[in-house]
Amino acid sequence: MKDTIIRFGVRALSLGVVAMGSMSMALAQDAAEGGANIVKKTMLDKWVIDGGWTMIPLVILFAITVFLVVMCLMELTKKKFCPEELRAQLVALMTECRVQSAIQHAATSPTYLGRLVAYALPNIDANRPEDLGKDAIEDSVADFASNERPRLMKYVDMLALAGTIAPSIGLFGTVQGMVEAFAVLAETGQADPAQLAGSISVALLTTFWGLIVSILAVPAFFFLKKHAQALEAECINTIQEMVNTSINVINAEAQLARIPEGLGGDEEGAEEYAEEEAQA
Repeated sequence: MKDTIIRFGVRALSLGVVAMGSMSMALAQDAAEGGANIVKKTMLDKWVIDGGWTMIPLVILFAITVFLVVMCLMELTKKKFCPEELRAQLVALMTECRVQSAIQHAATSPTYLGRLVAYALPNIDANRPEDLGKDAIEDSVADFASNERPRLMKYVDMLALAGTIAPSIGLFGTVQGMVEAFAVLAETGQADPAQLAGSISVALLTTFWGLIVSILAVPAFFFLKKHAQALEAECINTIQEMVNTSINVINAEAQLARIPEGLGGDEEGAEEYAEEEAQA
């Protein structure tokens, strides 16, 4: 599914490049004809084509941003990170202290949690029943998370890059449009609206589209970043819960032995315990 989406996205971007190339050729042809015939402008003319050649990278960047948002939303799902069914099965196995079964079951799952469990649980130390070598497990969890994070955040970080570049491209188009407008003023010596309209369109439309891309990309970046961190934290909390469950099961008798007799609701036992405490 992911490969299909990527192929579709690449083809869409290719078509966008071809379309924008055709648009730039049309702009050059219209400029050569000198605008002899007055044609009513469409919405595409007013909001895209009048922006000049600078709109080509902006439209491509807009398409890339939309593609990245869709990709991230499809990749950063609970089903691919910590599915509830897998979580319940692993916790149930660790409740019975079946560590090897949990590792084997996790290894069959391509999810983040499955790979994390298969990587971290082999570090359990059976010779340390009091904590099962919890420090080594935590180190392996941190190592796994640091290795996975670049791949996890690859598309999300591209959104931040798109949101940063788009206003710069828009500002470039604005500066270019203003330079052309002042050049027209210098040549004609008067402010003819018909001659200045093209340059002003470049100045305004490029800024407009640069801001649109940035407004789409930057909030999406922060939202998806927080969402990815939450999914990662849920997986880490799950493996901690699994290990703590096994530790509690193994040390259940020792923990019960520390509880004074009678605190469970036996009044007679409670009185005996209070008398022993008073005599002591």
